[in-house]
Amino acid sequence: MTLIAKKRRFTRIRRHHRIRRKLSGTPEVPRLAVYRSLSHIYAQIVDDSAGRSLVSTSTLDPSLKEALAGKKKREKARLVGQRVAELAKARGIETVAFDRGGYLYHGRIRELAEGARAGGLKF
Repeated sequence: MTLIAKKRRFTRIRRHHRIRRKLSGTPEVPRLAVYRSLSHIYAQIVDDSAGRSLVSTSTLDPSLKEALAGKKKREKARLVGQRVAELAKARGIETVAFDRGGYLYHGRIRELAEGARAGGLKF
């Protein structure tokens, strides 16, 4: 890992810790946590008071495999957002706190959030 990559990762982690000091998932309003790698994007809804994940999905989800084929990464992120909203609605979750994981709110993170909103989640 190069020095520049280490610095970027460190600053993202610092931003994430700063966000997490103020943001916590409760049973009424769980946290929608996002992780982004170079190839994939992951989203999960977490109840921090119980310490468990309620709903999770990603671009690796087999149920999304054919819908994601041939799409760009931003389009995939929007579909993952819609899927996580669909799963949350099935579990009776309507409102979440959005945890962007220290990533800037643009690109794939923004697309995932907009997809979740389009799917019916409120945050």
